This record gives sequence, C-alpha cells and structure tokens, in this order.
Amino acid sequence: MEKTSSDLPAAHSLYVVGLGPGDTGFLPPLALRALQQVSCIAGYPLYLDLLPPELLKGKKIIASGMRREQERCQAAIDEASSGSSAAIVCSGDPGIYALAGLVLEMLEAEKKLSQVNLSILPGIPAFSACASLLGAPLTHDFACVSLSDLLTPWETIEKRLMAALAGDFVLVLYNPRSKGRPHYLQKAISYAKIFRANNCPVGLVRNAYRKNQFVSCVPLSRFDTSEVDMLSLVIIGNTQSRMAGSFFLTPRGYHIREV
Repeated sequence: MEKTSSDLPAAHSLYVVGLGPGDTGFLPPLALRALQQVSCIAGYPLYLDLLPPELLKGKKIIASGMRREQERCQAAIDEASSGSSAAIVCSGDPGIYALAGLVLEMLEAEKKLSQVNLSILPGIPAFSACASLLGAPLTHDFACVSLSDLLTPWETIEKRLMAALAGDFVLVLYNPRSKGRPHYLQKAISYAKIFRANNCPVGLVRNAYRKNQFVSCVPLSRFDTSEVDMLSLVIIGNTQSRMAGSFFLTPRGYHIREV
C-alpha cells in the first residue's frame, strides 16, 4: 500500500525525525504529530533538550552520547520491532549527515524492512538555516563537505574539497573544527585561497536559531578559524559571491547589474 502523510502508523512504527535548527518554531507539523503519538523517543541529549518538555512527558526516553548512534538506533528499532512506536530525533534533516541512512542499513541487515513501518520525516537542514541568517549565499550551485574524519578518510575529504573549490561551487563545511582536529579547517581555508580571491566572503554561523547564536561574514583573507567549533557551520563563496551591505550574496543571474 502506498504510504501518505496521513498514514502515520501506530504499532510497529519507527520515525526518523528532523527537528530543524533547534527553535521549536521550525519543527515541522508532521514531525510534531509523530512525536506526540509515539511511546518512545531516542536521541542525543542535546537534541532532546531542544524539544518542548510536554512532548517528552510520559514517554520512554533513550538518550546516549556522541559516537553511540548505533546503540540508540538499535534501541529504537527494538522498541518498534516489539510492537511499540518510537522516534529517533536528529537536528536539521535526518537524511543529511544524520541517522536516516544508519537506520535503513540496520533494518536491512536485520531483515526488518518489511516488519517495521519506517517513516523518515524531513526537517530544515543546517545549511538552509545558516544561509538564511547570512543572506543568500546558496542561490547558485553549492557542495557540502564534512571535515570529520571519523567515518571518512582525510585523503577522501581533501579530494572532495579540492574538486568543489576547483568547480567553483559555493562550499558548505559541516563539522568544521573540533579540539582534536583544528588543523583540518585551516587546511580547507588554505585550499580556498588557491581558488578564491582575498575578498571572497566566508560566513560563519554558530548555534543557528538557538541560544548564544553567532553570525559573521568576513573576507577570506580575514577569516579566523579559532572562532569555529563543532556547533558551527562555515560557508565559503564562489568566484561570484560578494557582500551586499552586511549580507552574503551569491547571485543566481536573474538581475544583471549595470557596469
């Protein structure tokens, strides 16, 4: 049977839910409805804290820290397999650097794809939230690259960085800097300087639409990597990107400026 948005199942159901950037005003209605009706919610504690307390009341909560993603996905799968209903929450969109893929892999490996009613509910991705705060940096072709080498070798990341920069994509950097690998962002910026002019805008957003939000946009030559952490996202413009007042603008080409 074809699944529609009104067919949110109750028993044997598993939702992978995107919460958006964090402000409850951005929580999609379909995701809200799913979270209201499930009996179990699993997630990273930081993401669970973004939910209104009333959504958690009376539910079984499965919370686990970083690098324990498989553990909490398994717990939620077990809940759904037993006949209950569960949701795994992710920030942003669950299919973008999040847990939708892992859940599918695990259900496939356990031969439970036909036993569990899986629904992947989209959310506003981090790059959209950050772009809105900066202006309009993504109105032309762009590429996203994660600088985390936990699951991808640095050599592969380097190739993708160089290819995106050489192809004149606007470049969005996820997981840009941590205490254990601050030099990766420094390398990425050094590669950008090969392909971009010194005045190319570089945007930094930290804690988008959350408490302690920080937004800045400076020329590539003045970008300070020490301001960046794992709650940040960095956007490097293409060769046509520029500042429009205080806004980061990548022209699409609709408006032809007079010279």
